[in-house]
Amino acid sequence: MLSVSAIPAFTDNYIWCVHSAQQALLVDPGEAAPALAFLQKQQLHLTDILITHHHADHIGGLKALITAYPDVTIHGLQSQHVPLVNHYVSPDNACTIKALELDFEVMLLPGHTVDHIAFYHPQVGLFCGDTLFSGGCGRLFEGTPAQMFASLNQLATLPDDTKVYCTHEYTQANLRFALAAEPDNQALKDYSVWVDAQRLSNKPTLPSSIGLERAINPFLRCDSEQVRSQVEQYQGIKANSPEDVFAGLRGWKDHF
Repeated sequence: MLSVSAIPAFTDNYIWCVHSAQQALLVDPGEAAPALAFLQKQQLHLTDILITHHHADHIGGLKALITAYPDVTIHGLQSQHVPLVNHYVSPDNACTIKALELDFEVMLLPGHTVDHIAFYHPQVGLFCGDTLFSGGCGRLFEGTPAQMFASLNQLATLPDDTKVYCTHEYTQANLRFALAAEPDNQALKDYSVWVDAQRLSNKPTLPSSIGLERAINPFLRCDSEQVRSQVEQYQGIKANSPEDVFAGLRGWKDHF
């Protein structure tokens, strides 16, 4: 039976572990110790690691994991400049990789970094790194607003029931901003109540889903009249297109 488990790391990261029949893959293991402890406790053998981008909190555990599992296959883009990657995926949206006998589609999602990717499997879900968060999206450290806007729109076309496994427990903070951007969104209000209860019980708010994010995430709702109006009011700009709304929204969030 296939399972997906969240391994907490640092203060707000999740290392996702997909496992079946005593074999496992990890996504973005920024810290080795919690991942190794989980694998040992569950008696799992690590066969694959998926890397979405090159930031240290996503790759910092690679060296120790390779030492423990010398045969592990690490999948990533060559342009990510991660020296320990040993299986380079093609810079092509038609690319797939096989891990745990599952075929994952590789999606190119520039924005947070210029070479950010995600891994998607229809039955397992979407491992999207720092591109899409529940109620938010990643900061633009290398890419442009236009690139991130296009990347998020690409994710928004996935089926509504797609599970979204992002890498940070940012949901509660994201929703404080989302409520400022779209205060009359009832689905967002209801979700915020649930999220607060989850965090009060120290439970994860993830995975989310594409359908939920389309309903509550302002960065996927740049065609909303209220989101546009709020962006124009708080940023003092005229937003002539959803892409303008996104750029204003991201700039607003950066200083919220």
